[in-house]
Amino acid sequence: AAAADFTLLDSPLPARRRRPQPLPDAPLPRICTAGELPALREVHVWYLCPDELNNQSQLNMYEELLSPSEREYADSMKATMLRKDVVLSRALLRTTLSRYTGCKIDPRSFEFKKNKFGKPEVLWPLDDSTAEQPLHFNISHTTSLIACGIAINAHIGIDVEEKKRNTTKNILSLARRYFTPSEVDSLAEISDSDAQRKEFLKLWTLKEAYVKALGMGFSGAPFSTFSIMLETSKGIRISKTSNASRPGYDHLSENWLFTLAELNSSHYMSVCIEDSSRSQGPEDSPAPVGLKVWKTVPFVEDTLVSGTEAVKLIA
Repeated sequence: AAAADFTLLDSPLPARRRRPQPLPDAPLPRICTAGELPALREVHVWYLCPDELNNQSQLNMYEELLSPSEREYADSMKATMLRKDVVLSRALLRTTLSRYTGCKIDPRSFEFKKNKFGKPEVLWPLDDSTAEQPLHFNISHTTSLIACGIAINAHIGIDVEEKKRNTTKNILSLARRYFTPSEVDSLAEISDSDAQRKEFLKLWTLKEAYVKALGMGFSGAPFSTFSIMLETSKGIRISKTSNASRPGYDHLSENWLFTLAELNSSHYMSVCIEDSSRSQGPEDSPAPVGLKVWKTVPFVEDTLVSGTEAVKLIA
């Protein structure tokens, strides 16, 4: 998914807390599943498939969840499909966040702020009965799947890519442009072109998930400043390159946990979360990331798909 994932949010807001905006009189249907907060080093992912959501009254209900600026952004999309994706992305985020307040906060009342690089955070409403939640989230989307990742007390990045996605340029040419020499060498050793393309996509999703977790944007963490090592006995590892020693990249760190999976048999999904505890398991290997995944049609149906054919862990 593109870095433009960050552009789907409200314009930056002041850091002060604000009261929720007045809500429409019409009550919303109850969200099917209220989420329990993830455990430490655990990620919850909720995803939907835009092609399966075509009921216009349902889409209208999702649009009602958006803020005025979100609707304005959706209306700026010239293509109907792009407009629909914007509406579904925002509706997925808002309903997912509501779950983790025990559905006490209406999806329509959430407001957001951005850091200076554009990564969004919740601006929790001023309400004596609601404590600020230690939630972190991130969204990724393709034309055929939109996913929202949730973590507690840990920065998170998520990226999804279609497994069948083709590139107009040669894979190794792209890799030389964006990846590190060691990653290029690893791809060059794969003789089968389709296997090489798939390995490229896996690396891309892992690198993008890391950049999004950092919240610095591509200018703050170029792909060439760190390497992802996939095939290791200690799981997915990250290491800084010599480029990272240049001024401006001292924020890059290696205390991150990754998971990589096939989702819905059609996508690669990578998740990256910060491991602030630096807790180590046997043989100095990081403790694995716990992953729970739901497929959702907001207000209609939630299906836990972890442990089924819909989620196949790769690493």
